[in-house]
Amino acid sequence: QLQLVESGGDLVQPGESLRLSCVASGSLRWINMGWYREAPGKPRELVAALGADGRTDYADAVKGRFTISKDNSKNTLYLQMNSLKPENTDIYYCNTDVGLWPWGHGAQVTDTS
Repeated sequence: QLQLVESGGDLVQPGESLRLSCVASGSLRWINMGWYREAPGKPRELVAALGADGRTDYADAVKGRFTISKDNSKNTLYLQMNSLKPENTDIYYCNTDVGLWPWGHGAQVTDTS
């Protein structure tokens, strides 16, 4: 298992964009990875997944607006978030696509409208 550190959370207005990063303590090259969100009082849920083969999958609520990608040379996973909406105010975490590793502290995205 690897250690994960998320960053890039910020205060945003509706319609703005933000990129989250997740640096892992080891290689992600052969790992199926995902970004999760956690809203207050709700269970953590997967919003974007990236297979080791490059295939992606997104929750319907973010499809067409969020893009998951990774840089294997930097052991880093990204989540590009465009056209942000107030309902995207959550804490975002990265992990394997089934949440196998210890969770990091997450990245807080807060709507300021």
